[in-house]
Amino acid sequence: MNQHMADVTIHIDEAIDRVVRERIQDELRSLDGVMAASSHDNRPHLLVVEYDPARVNSRQLLDTVTANGLNAELIGL
Repeated sequence: MNQHMADVTIHIDEAIDRVVRERIQDELRSLDGVMAASSHDNRPHLLVVEYDPARVNSRQLLDTVTANGLNAELIGL
């Protein structure tokens, strides 16, 4: 098992509610190599994802978010 984990923060441009955030987080967690995906109600436009870069890359994470019709950017690597 790779012990090198990375995290990235994804900024979502649109205002989304908790239900949509949780659905996107579930989609991210379903990707091979994603260990955690979370957000907080006080900053609903930010998602933090912890992942194994040997199994999934940050572009795949961003693509998962934007595939939901949202505009988003990576803001931390």
